[in-house]
Amino acid sequence: MDLHSRYPAIADLRARARKRIPKFVWEYLDSGTGTEATLRRNRTMLDRVMFMPSVLHGEFKADLGTTMLGRTYDIPVGIAPVGMSGLMWPDAERLLAQAATKAGLPYGISTVATKTPEEVGPHLDGNGWFQMYPPRDPEIRQDMLDRAKASGFTTLVLTVDVPVASRRERQVRSGLVQPPRITPRLVAQVAMRPTWARQMAFRKLPHMKTLDRYTENVIARNPTAHVGYLLRTSPDWDYVQWLRDAWDGPFVVKGVLRPEDAARLESMGVDAIWVSNHAGRQFDGTLSSIECLPPIRQAVSCPVIIDSGFEGGLDILRAIALGADFVMFGRAFHYALGALGAEGPAHLIDILRKDMESNMGQLGFKTLADCRGQAFMDPMPPR
Repeated sequence: MDLHSRYPAIADLRARARKRIPKFVWEYLDSGTGTEATLRRNRTMLDRVMFMPSVLHGEFKADLGTTMLGRTYDIPVGIAPVGMSGLMWPDAERLLAQAATKAGLPYGISTVATKTPEEVGPHLDGNGWFQMYPPRDPEIRQDMLDRAKASGFTTLVLTVDVPVASRRERQVRSGLVQPPRITPRLVAQVAMRPTWARQMAFRKLPHMKTLDRYTENVIARNPTAHVGYLLRTSPDWDYVQWLRDAWDGPFVVKGVLRPEDAARLESMGVDAIWVSNHAGRQFDGTLSSIECLPPIRQAVSCPVIIDSGFEGGLDILRAIALGADFVMFGRAFHYALGALGAEGPAHLIDILRKDMESNMGQLGFKTLADCRGQAFMDPMPPR
């Protein structure tokens, strides 16, 4: 079967995944928070980033290669960390790690993944990024860093835009509870998605496995709470400095929207700034990531990574043109798994590659460097 004829775009993968994933899982993956205005704004503002195609460049094959944090990649794309990834599709972390390694892309595992760094690390080839939700206890903090390093993860990512839990009303309405447990309502939803159910039947109910060794005491005190929030704290500048001093390797801070914050982080030795509004899942009253990108690019000289709302190769070029060095996709890779299982991630990578090549051909861009400064924000909102 030619996957490109049936699923030529991320939108097609999303539509099929929705039919194969139980509703409570889908709402966890696809929802924002509040009225989801920020989730929608991410897409709206990307659509306002425009180019003026250049003509008469002759025949050429676009070079999509780039360098990020000392490594060379064929395309400027990575797989972003997603919490409870293995709930979206059984064994998601391993499948995504293997797909990333085969394609030579970075893969980010979340602190609250359903696999441990020790389980995922062997499937990576030095391109593993460990995303940390900041533990309150310094001993837990150090132990997490040691485990990530020993498992082969080379880059540390600190997420700073989750100081408190968000509401995520769609997720709540679906019946998903924390910690995850099967209720009659969820059983009914699972029964309607037999492929997901069969795959999951051979595995234990997904949970935040990395945290197992730390949770015995905190769960005893509060057995119904989200264990990730019981362990974590809201970091401050001293916390960032502690991590910078403790981690021997590239250090990225994720969830930055203000240029003054980005500049201060770079001055502290952070190696890359990750512009993100958490895909609209944390706060519903802010700008889109793409709007925040240009002033941050002007404020720092280090690499800039971006996510939130990206849906194809043209969006990647929009980000590169406005100053990003790398684009991370989270939801999209889980749509791909939900739609096609183990085949999905490789197909998504091929979609992104082909879409970038097509659009660079239309624009006359032979390299990503040609994209720089070539886009502008349409002052008129799309109809």
